Amino acid sequence: MERVPLSETDSTEAVDGVHLAVLAGTESMNVQHYEIEPGAVIDEHDHPNEQTGIVFEGELTFLSEDGELVCGPGDSYAIPGGEPHAAENRGDETVRGVDIFSPPRENPSWQE
Repeated sequence: MERVPLSETDSTEAVDGVHLAVLAGTESMNVQHYEIEPGAVIDEHDHPNEQTGIVFEGELTFLSEDGELVCGPGDSYAIPGGEPHAAENRGDETVRGVDIFSPPRENPSWQE
């Protein structure tokens, strides 16, 4: 069993205004905390990992070839592995939430 307090993790600024911290994980999945400042943009990207998550604060707009998906507090989402997607914080409040990656997202480009 593993416990990883958010207060004891190091956050990395992946892109301007986007702060990520890798939390607990197993062989088949891991958890990542994020804070996305107002106006911050995560450019289109993809990865082989399935990605699910939940927004706790703020409102995050996801963009994909299917269109836009807006998620607010209490909304969860799922992104299939390999699907190109982007995200933007178009609001005035910092977005806070968690993502779960399966398989674990090891060495994402923002950590290299």
